[in-house]
Amino acid sequence: MSEQVKFFQNVATYVDQAAGFTNFPKGLIEQIKVCNAVYQINFPVKIKDKIQVIEAYRVQHSHHRLPTKGGIRYSDMVNQDEVMALAALMTYKCAVVNVPFGGAKGGIKINPKEYTEDELERITRRYTFELIKKGFIGPALDVPAPDYGTGEREMSWIADTFMQFNQQELNAQACVTGKPIGQGGVHGRTEATGRGIFYGLKQACSYADDMKKIGLETGIEGKTVIIQGFGNVGYHAARVLQENGAIIVGVAEYEGGLYNAKGIDVDDLKKFQIENKTIRNYPKAKFIKQSNLLMEEVCDILIPAALENQITKDNAAKIKAKIIGEGANGPITPNGEAILSKKGVMVVPDMYLNAGGVTVSYFEWLKNLSHVSFGRLDHRHQDDSFNKIIDLIEGNTGRRISNREKDALRGADELDIVRSGLEDTMINSYENIRTILKRHKKMNSLRTAAYVDALDKIGVTYLKLGVFP
Repeated sequence: MSEQVKFFQNVATYVDQAAGFTNFPKGLIEQIKVCNAVYQINFPVKIKDKIQVIEAYRVQHSHHRLPTKGGIRYSDMVNQDEVMALAALMTYKCAVVNVPFGGAKGGIKINPKEYTEDELERITRRYTFELIKKGFIGPALDVPAPDYGTGEREMSWIADTFMQFNQQELNAQACVTGKPIGQGGVHGRTEATGRGIFYGLKQACSYADDMKKIGLETGIEGKTVIIQGFGNVGYHAARVLQENGAIIVGVAEYEGGLYNAKGIDVDDLKKFQIENKTIRNYPKAKFIKQSNLLMEEVCDILIPAALENQITKDNAAKIKAKIIGEGANGPITPNGEAILSKKGVMVVPDMYLNAGGVTVSYFEWLKNLSHVSFGRLDHRHQDDSFNKIIDLIEGNTGRRISNREKDALRGADELDIVRSGLEDTMINSYENIRTILKRHKKMNSLRTAAYVDALDKIGVTYLKLGVFP
């Protein structure tokens, strides 16, 4: 019998496991666990010649910091339990990477593939209007972002709708992140979650003693990787991992999976997927009809980067990967993780590993509030200084500096700054989690350590607010 999973209860279970390693009273832990506000919406939209009632949600999990922050997903699988769980994960995720937001999440219960662009725009704008009416969106209140089934296009519709109703709001652009660059977005946001996965795994694989326990050498280079989910997150994670020497041996999508022990060219596969609307019939790898079976193939690193509850008590024993990097939110159930733990599998948890998206969203939010691009104020000064250095080197050495050498010396642009900030965040956050794990001899997982880190930061904030009379 398959495991019946309640996603929000899974998150609460992980919190309870971590709470025993803190000194906070039970009442405070209960306050941290619950969702502060749950908004279910049903609104009508004209689709073709009929009126369709759309079911949607926005959940604000924690108000210990404002604004709250979290993506909006479009999926016919959306339900209240899922959105509550994702909002809770956002709270803990923000705490782990020291981003000063409370957690939130939104969802619209539709399959976006079944609607035209015009219909999706009308649904998105009406949803935004409903959020505006109830105060569930605003640069200081609640800031959405892209998630499964959404992207820059939907965020641009949300921003435009909000600005139409808030024309006197100076910081209106900061009401949502993940926007196109021309509408206040930041360079590096689209790749952020995938690139963050790479930075996190790179850090996890840098410790010789940790790698020795699972029978691997340090570093990313040469490690075999299977990616489940080849959307925005999975593609960018695979691409950056491959650029840094990893071998992508497997890629799974909802229609099936691909496996090639010698490696799959990530960009070539993405090009094929865009042209054919599927990865099926890709000629350079073996096709596996049941995509979930691909996770059971031999590899060093498995990255579930699709949806929650993919590894359960039913299939955890069959997983052969030595490291699982949670690119998606909640891809492993507590029962599944217990089995993996007994097998000695290292699980790098979602609340840390896929926090690249919210980290760079934070950078975009700051950019919108400051009304200036990163690097703009000193860009000309850096260029002048750079040119003087080049002239001095060429004058003293008698040779011309190559373009490649110039690129290595040139000052940072916005993308460089964003990537640097993301990498630094992922490195420091992993150090904190690993230190907590090493400090507690009875603690046996990075996930528990990450939750302890989050609870410590959130709990202290609640106590400083004095919200318990």
